[in-house]
Amino acid sequence: MNIHGQQENLLTPAQPDSQEFFDATAAVNRLVELYETASGFLCTAFNKAMRGEVPAQRVRAYYPEIRITTTTFSQVDSRLSFGHVSAPGTYAATITRPVLFRNYLEQQIGLLLKNHDVPVRIAVSSTPIPVHFAVATDPSMTVPQEGAADFTLRDKFDVPDLGTTNDDIVNGTFTPGPDGVGPLAPFSAQRVDYSLARLAHYTATDPAHFQNHVLFTNYQFYVSEFETYARNALADPDSGYTAFVSTGNVQITAPDGMIETPATMPQMPSYHLKRADGKGITLVNIGVGPSNAKTATDHIAVLRPHAWLMVGHCAGLRNSQSLGDFVLAHAYLREDGVLDADIPAWVPIPALAEIQIALEQAVATETQLEGYDLKRIMRTGTVASLDNRNWELRDQTGPVQRLSQSRAIALDMESATIAANGFRFRVPYGTLLCVSDKPLHGELKLPGMASDFYKTQVSRHLMIGIRAMETLAEMPLERLHSRKLRSFEETAFL
Repeated sequence: MNIHGQQENLLTPAQPDSQEFFDATAAVNRLVELYETASGFLCTAFNKAMRGEVPAQRVRAYYPEIRITTTTFSQVDSRLSFGHVSAPGTYAATITRPVLFRNYLEQQIGLLLKNHDVPVRIAVSSTPIPVHFAVATDPSMTVPQEGAADFTLRDKFDVPDLGTTNDDIVNGTFTPGPDGVGPLAPFSAQRVDYSLARLAHYTATDPAHFQNHVLFTNYQFYVSEFETYARNALADPDSGYTAFVSTGNVQITAPDGMIETPATMPQMPSYHLKRADGKGITLVNIGVGPSNAKTATDHIAVLRPHAWLMVGHCAGLRNSQSLGDFVLAHAYLREDGVLDADIPAWVPIPALAEIQIALEQAVATETQLEGYDLKRIMRTGTVASLDNRNWELRDQTGPVQRLSQSRAIALDMESATIAANGFRFRVPYGTLLCVSDKPLHGELKLPGMASDFYKTQVSRHLMIGIRAMETLAEMPLERLHSRKLRSFEETAFL
């Protein structure tokens, strides 16, 4: 027990002195050491308590922290949108699960060291690790609900504190404390842990399986096509893909591997076509509605994906469109309302050139059309997102007038939320939809029409999304990450 623990009657692991590092790998190794010591200490104490060895004192361990102090402005390439602090001062971030985030941390710390030529300091922070998050990586341990144990959990261990778990940094409302220390990363350790736990719950796959490129869809039909593509990729030794993970953490590494469908499906089934470097593709079926889209992106954002795209179905709003045509969104009419408290509707959500080009090129490659001929099956324009799936049943005067004034060419329930949360979380985003019905022109989504549509279009649409992601995977992150996503004062870490 350290002196701090003795003074406050706490049972804590030994807290070593802080260390300075000029090497990113060594710094991350130190973060790993500190985190595993702290989480292991909590797991051991909790395991004993559940066996009846309830501690007399409160048990507490702390997240590790990375901190940097600079007295000069950095001289960096003005094209870069990340990797440096905005002004002289001290900046810090608490860190969780450093093994999971090793590649990310080494990259971000390496850029700090390069751009500022000062060391980073690794130490134990003053933020306690909630016991729920400490035991989350051990499948043999679970935290019982309140009252189920023989002791009051919160009297002996720290529990999640939603009062300090928020999105103030990414929302631009963060206010430094009296010490003036600014944020170094977009999320605190407890906010990351909260989302990692939610991801495992909603998707039924371990967050470690998520890849850097995420496809969102609103139909289960895309899943079987994704699995078919994954099996073909695993059969090709030159594909670069190493494994396919299905819901329930079922993993195959050979094209003929067996995958059993779980008896109970999660709310947002997720599937992962993995590469050794993490630059594979994850497909998430978010289902229908902007609330699901917000939930999924709120939590996946903490994994700091390189890009996410929506590849779903939509209502075509123009008579010149045909079922199966594609819509490349370059603007969004946000009438879903779910993000208004975090990013007001008056904030424009710009199209990102890198994403738009990758998607358009993928459509051209897959359809063998280009230039003016590509306009036959793809339109670029505004996509409207509503929160009412049966909007057609309401009085048409208001909605149709607004849609026409906005020049909208398609309507769905998820795309604007995914794009807006990409903008909010600084994750490059894009949308390519496929017209599945035209309600304003009498072509409703009926069973017979849908069957033919799904048979002919789902495979092609998914393949376009995969091609776009594979193009983006080859692009250096500093080129992919647009400066459009950065505000006046940004965190150094992406």
